[in-house]
Amino acid sequence: MGNFLKYLYIGTIMLIFVSCNKNTENGTDNLVFRYNENAAVNSLDPAFAKIRPSIWVCNQLFNGLVQLDDSLHIQPDIAKKWTISPDGKTYTFTLRNDVYFHKSEMFGKDSTRLVTAHDFAYSLNRLRNEKVASPGGWILQNVENFRAVNDSIFEIRLTKTFPAFLGLLTMKYASVVPHEAFEKQGYDFRSNPIGTGPFRFKIWEENVKLVLRKNPLYYERDEKGVQLPYMEAVAITFLPDKQSGFLQFVQGKLDFVSGLDPSYKDEILTPKGELQPKYKDKVNMITGPYLNIEYMGFRMDGDNAALKDKRLRQALNYGFDKDKMVKYLRNGMGTGAIHGIIPTGLGGYGAKGYEYNPEKARELVAAYKKATGDNNPKIQMSTTASYADLGEYAQREWQKIGLTVEVDINPPTTLTQSIATGKAPFFKATWIADYPDAENYLSLFYSKNFAPGGPNYTHFNSPKFDTLYEAAFLETNDTKRLELYRQMDELVMEEAPIIPLFYDKASRFTQKNISGLGINPLNLLVLKRVKKN
Repeated sequence: MGNFLKYLYIGTIMLIFVSCNKNTENGTDNLVFRYNENAAVNSLDPAFAKIRPSIWVCNQLFNGLVQLDDSLHIQPDIAKKWTISPDGKTYTFTLRNDVYFHKSEMFGKDSTRLVTAHDFAYSLNRLRNEKVASPGGWILQNVENFRAVNDSIFEIRLTKTFPAFLGLLTMKYASVVPHEAFEKQGYDFRSNPIGTGPFRFKIWEENVKLVLRKNPLYYERDEKGVQLPYMEAVAITFLPDKQSGFLQFVQGKLDFVSGLDPSYKDEILTPKGELQPKYKDKVNMITGPYLNIEYMGFRMDGDNAALKDKRLRQALNYGFDKDKMVKYLRNGMGTGAIHGIIPTGLGGYGAKGYEYNPEKARELVAAYKKATGDNNPKIQMSTTASYADLGEYAQREWQKIGLTVEVDINPPTTLTQSIATGKAPFFKATWIADYPDAENYLSLFYSKNFAPGGPNYTHFNSPKFDTLYEAAFLETNDTKRLELYRQMDELVMEEAPIIPLFYDKASRFTQKNISGLGINPLNLLVLKRVKKN
């Protein structure tokens, strides 16, 4: 780009910010919500909304049939109501008749058009199209077919009962997009998206700046009948260094920071997880359960004979204080995982797990050594530099129960590959929910999901577990299904293919003049109700 064009482009962006930041004293509500992304947005096409930065932006640009509230309850979106057949396999959605695509020359003289059921058929077909190669095709793995009955009725037929299906439809993959954009030769939807959401696309200079503007056609209104969104624009910067982003926030140049990073966690929080005194009058902190569990896993069919012994796996579970680990290494942001794989905030949580019990741990280690004659079992736990402190804390505690564990630090991509291929017999891993149902976590232990083809990285294999897992798919009674989830979680904990470390917390920090920014266990960013006072 020539210098003249470059400066003209930057000047255009600055004009947008100036126009969006008009002083509210002049009687305008033209305000900009500003935040920084330390990671790149890969695409603005919802079919490729796989990573959090892209999901956050796509959530402002697009809508689907249904959406989640902050309590993870399924709510209407473009579908105003739906019915589920008695056999749990057919979902029939009735669409609203007041949802329009963002204005675009794509739609001719009217610059927009109404969303119909045929648009959902087109959008879901894109997920199945091998040429599109969307990473979101898996959300339709239990779908037999779908069709637009007419402009306002959309029907989906499943191959089998799957109670968590509506949760899958809340993912951005299932957003509605207009067929015209993909039928126009040369149109780049990835960087020129057309959606239906509260904000519409304005400018994207990759890895520098992304600007969204208020959608004047948006259908949703608040309890008083005021059209959403309240904000005039969203401005996103892309400073890769989290500490630099935090400094911008402290200087008042950003409205919001998400999560904690070791580079600034002690600056903003006390060891008890409270705001440092100097920030109490300047910053709001919002926290809540986050559907993310940090755990260590054992490869159950690996070559390490010691780790195949349940007594050692249980001893490692009993052998360190998880609450103390969270308090000192996470500034209290989380809860020690003394239950199972299902985190707080999901139905089925509360299985019997492992509380800190060093005496029991020493007994199990002694029993293992006496039975096998192996007085110095070789154990290596693989992790990344980001979690080295957790590994080293556990290492010191395990030494006290009679086990020497080596902590092996790997680059993230190397560790991911090693876990998938079984080259890491004992490893640190993370599982963040894709959709709000405990089945998402229990799928880690279903024998048909063995890695590398599925998420069962431990290669846990239990016919009893598989039977319960398959029964849960057929159970339409929520209470009974959640009980099956709890039974599965307890069965896993008894066999100990993993060591749950902690149930995470989502944390958000905003300037004092920001209101309406909630928090939810999926850590989804929802900006349509945000106000800047």
